[in-house]
Amino acid sequence: MTKFFERSFGFKTGENNVRTEIVAGITTFLTMAYILAVNPGIFSALPGMPGGSVFTATALAAIVGTLVMALYAKKPFALAPGMGLNAFFVYTVCLGMGHTWQFALTAVFIEGLLFIILTVTKVRTWLLNAIPGTLKKAIGAGIGLFIAFIGLQNAGIIVNNDATLVSLGHVTEGKALVGIIGLVITAGLVMAKVRGGMLIGILLTAIAGLFIKDPATGDAVTQLLRNEAGNIKLLSLPDSIEPIFCKFEFSQIISWDMLAVVFTFLFIDMFDTMGTIIGVHQGAGLAEKDEIPGLERMFLADSVATVAGSCFGTSTTTTYVESASGVGEGGRTGLTAFSTAICFALALLFSPIFLAIPGAATAPALVIVGVMMMPSVKRIHWDDYCKAIPAFLTIILMPLAYSISDGILIGVIAYVATHAVSGRFKDISIPMWVLAVLFICKYIFI
Repeated sequence: MTKFFERSFGFKTGENNVRTEIVAGITTFLTMAYILAVNPGIFSALPGMPGGSVFTATALAAIVGTLVMALYAKKPFALAPGMGLNAFFVYTVCLGMGHTWQFALTAVFIEGLLFIILTVTKVRTWLLNAIPGTLKKAIGAGIGLFIAFIGLQNAGIIVNNDATLVSLGHVTEGKALVGIIGLVITAGLVMAKVRGGMLIGILLTAIAGLFIKDPATGDAVTQLLRNEAGNIKLLSLPDSIEPIFCKFEFSQIISWDMLAVVFTFLFIDMFDTMGTIIGVHQGAGLAEKDEIPGLERMFLADSVATVAGSCFGTSTTTTYVESASGVGEGGRTGLTAFSTAICFALALLFSPIFLAIPGAATAPALVIVGVMMMPSVKRIHWDDYCKAIPAFLTIILMPLAYSISDGILIGVIAYVATHAVSGRFKDISIPMWVLAVLFICKYIFI
C-alpha cells in the first residue's frame, strides 16, 4: 500500500502521514464545498441551465480537475469552477453582452485549449518565473489576507456599509456569533496542535449553528435539509447534465466578442491560478529558493480541468485558494487532493449533508489559514522602497479589489515603475517589461 501511495500521489514514507493527508483533503473540501451551492444559484439567472444539472456539472468538473492534480501533478491542490469567473460568465458575457450561455461555454472551451498549448510550450511557467521573489512573497501574504477576508464575510463578521464600504457586523447574534465561537474553538485546537484541528473546528462550529438562530430569518444558522414530508434529507441522486453537456456554439467563433471574452477568461484564470500556486507554496514553505517544483504538471491539470468543465456545462475550472486550508492541516501530496476529489464524488449522493454546513462554520478555518500565510512578509525587504511599495500594493489590493489577479497585475506594474523612476533598470528583466506593458494595456482596453 505504501508503494502504491508513493507511486500514485508522490507520498514519501517518513515525511508524509496518510491520516494527515486524508484529513487535509476533507478540510479543503469543507472550505470550498460552498461552490456546490453557489454555482447553481448564479447560473439560475440563465434560462435553459437547470440548477440540478449545474450542481452535477460543478461536482464533476471538481472531481476531474482534482483527480488530475492528485494523480498527475501529485500536489495537494483542489480545483472547481472559479468564483468571479462564473459571475463574469453569467452577468457580463450572457446578461451584459447579450450572448447565449452556449457562446460562453464555447469561450471557456477555447480558453482551456489555449491553456494547454501555453502550458505545453512552457509559456505559463516562463511568466511565473519572471515574477521577482519579492512579489512572490507578497502574493503569499496577500492571498492570506484575501481568504481571511472571505471567511469574515462568509460569517457576517464583516458586512457591507454604503458609507464606508465595509464595517463590523452584529457579532453578538446569528451567523457572526457562530463564526466567532468557531474561531475561538478552531484557534484553540490549532494552538493545542490537535491533529485535524481545523476540520474538527468546522464540524463543531456547524453543530453550534444548530442552536443559534439567524435574526434575519428566524431559523437556525445551520439548516438540515428536509424532504416534502418534513424528514431530514440525507441522500439525493444527482441530476443529469444532458441539458448542458457539450452545448457549444461555434457559429461566432471568429468574432471580436469571442476574442475579448476568451482573452478575459484566459487572463483572469491564468493569474488567479498562478497566484494561488505561488501563495500556498510560499505560505507552507514549499518553495525552493523562490522556485515552484512541478509547475508544468499543475498548470496542465488546471488546463485539462477547464476543458472538461466546459464539456460538462460550467464555467472555467481553476485551482482554489481554499486549498491552503488543507495544506495548513499538513497536506503535502496528491493524496490530499485525491481525498478532496472523493468528497466531491460523495457530495453527488450526500449533497443534503454537505450543503448543510454554513459559510459561518468554514470561516474560522479560512481566517486561521490567513494567519498561516503571513510569515512570508518577514522576508520582504521593507527598507528598500523599490521593492516594498510594489509588495505592499500586491498585498493590500488582493482583499480590497477582491481579486488575486488584480493584486498581481498592479504589483508587477508598480515594480517596473518604481525601479524605472529610481534608475534601477538593471533590476528589471525583459519579461517584466513585457508583462508591465501588457497589464497596462489590459486596464486601458478591457
